[in-house]
Amino acid sequence: MTVIDLNSDLGESFGAYKIGNDQEVLAHISSANVACGYHAGDHNVMFETVRLAKKAGVKIGAHPGYPDLAGFGRREMYLAPREIYHSVVYQIGALGAVCRANGVSLSHLKPHGALYNMAAKDRVIAEAIAQAVQDTDSSLVLYGLAGSELVKAGRDSGLIVAEEVFADRTYQSDGTLTSRKEKNAMIHDPAQAIQRVIRMIREGKVEAVDGTDIAIKADTICVHGDGPQALEFVKQMRQEFLHENITLRRSWTDL
Repeated sequence: MTVIDLNSDLGESFGAYKIGNDQEVLAHISSANVACGYHAGDHNVMFETVRLAKKAGVKIGAHPGYPDLAGFGRREMYLAPREIYHSVVYQIGALGAVCRANGVSLSHLKPHGALYNMAAKDRVIAEAIAQAVQDTDSSLVLYGLAGSELVKAGRDSGLIVAEEVFADRTYQSDGTLTSRKEKNAMIHDPAQAIQRVIRMIREGKVEAVDGTDIAIKADTICVHGDGPQALEFVKQMRQEFLHENITLRRSWTDL
């Protein structure tokens, strides 16, 4: 039997704006990455998402991003490492307080959007994030792009790391994700995406956009919760996992 984590980015509604189908998606995943109010989410949404995740028995992680609500945290920002460190500590603290008020604990941290992608390539940014986790709660699992600088920085700082792969994104030959600016960045066919995920789990390989195979380690799989097909996507993935004898984890001791 193979055990894998299936995560989704949730809690991204704010104010009068509803994004995603959080309650429905939570029934099919094992870990939720909850927006902390910078790129998306707000205090009310954070409370509601944590309550729903607790009820579903899903692990809760902080999902910090750049302070860019208008751009959904997907625009690159060039902040000093100390400012990134302060920002991540602040966002961990906010969601951590919400979790404590609801009688649950944070399980992990996964940066969002541009912060995630920049940390995958830039060791200085990666180290600022890893240090923020280490100084705030060193028991948190740090999620990072498989093979990235963030994974390396986290491991070097003594954190538990989870190497993440993406069900609905394409890859470049260097193992990075294809920019969302490109037309081929997203995979819209659930069947194709699921078969790619199964191969990443079983063989440790994925086909890049240039047709070459690259080695990849899959500890956790991300399905984006803000997409219109997110719910159907996770349902189909769970069903295929049953056929493949792949079980979702509820604790990192399962891996």
